[in-house]
Amino acid sequence: MSTMTLDASACAQRLWDAVVDGDEDRASEIALAALAGGLDPEVLLLDVVGAVQRRVGAEWAANRLTVAQEHAATAINERVVAAVAANAGRPSPHRGRIAVACVDGEWHSLPARLLAEVLKLRGFRVDYLGAQVPAPHLITHLHRTGPDAVALSGSLATRLPTAHATITACQATGVPVLVGGAAFGPDGRYARLLGADVWAPDARAAADRLSTSPLPRPRGGYQPIDDLPHLGDQEYTMVSRTSGQLVKALYAGLERLVPAMADYTDLQRQHTAEDLAHIVDFLAVALYTDDDALFTGFLTWTADILDARGVPARHLSPALALLAAELHDFPRANRVLDAARRELSRTPDPGPAA
Repeated sequence: MSTMTLDASACAQRLWDAVVDGDEDRASEIALAALAGGLDPEVLLLDVVGAVQRRVGAEWAANRLTVAQEHAATAINERVVAAVAANAGRPSPHRGRIAVACVDGEWHSLPARLLAEVLKLRGFRVDYLGAQVPAPHLITHLHRTGPDAVALSGSLATRLPTAHATITACQATGVPVLVGGAAFGPDGRYARLLGADVWAPDARAAADRLSTSPLPRPRGGYQPIDDLPHLGDQEYTMVSRTSGQLVKALYAGLERLVPAMADYTDLQRQHTAEDLAHIVDFLAVALYTDDDALFTGFLTWTADILDARGVPARHLSPALALLAAELHDFPRANRVLDAARRELSRTPDPGPAA
């Protein structure tokens, strides 16, 4: 292992300690000291700040950080990135122009910010547009500035239909699109499905690809947003349009099946409704992509999250059964739901409900 890697690892641990303590000043001091000590700024951004942010997400999922702590840690990391960017010596822009943006509805902006700063370090002119960029505003920006490529970031799979429309709209202006983030699958399968020009598994790979050669300009053969034959059955459209009604029906059904819900607090009722809404939203996007694994992966992740919080995941299966009954005339939806129920049946029951 190289000295640089050892330095990055030790720096990441120190930064982690400051971040979980909520000490923004110390976090910035640690990063700037590493920079002054010769740690490569790209390594500092990706292998220190990026590593700490990934650990923040893992610790939240394991219920070792609260939501408030996770938000505070993310805010500190964002300010550390700003401090590094302000103090790292960047070359004058001598490469192409890249627009970096998050899919509309995507508020996890730190991965996109890290990419933007790395591209600047490599000599690109970067327009960083931030979180939740509506497609019409992005397209207006492309027409005004004429970038060589758009780098589109997405962490939430439920935003894939929006990402598809955005990719298509960008390509219609003649600008190629590189996508990245957890939303597009660990192997980029949804990037390919939705017609993106390039997929990158992480910020370093994205910067490497953009640094190698310009992305080829679309030649009018971009993918129409309706060029997914399975959408012809209208199941995605119907589920997405009636999501609110489906959530109400599921909640009412669970109240009949789970007597303990009668004693729920208002906050517990709110959380239950939110969880059911997530289930319906992920079913809709599984129908959009025609990928059972997307929904099954979400359900097993949810079961793990509930388990970490001491909440029995056994109520997920009745919710799926109720949803299947509501959608009894939807064969693809029932296929997806059946696959998820089979997977959940293999998950150990954490024990009796609290």
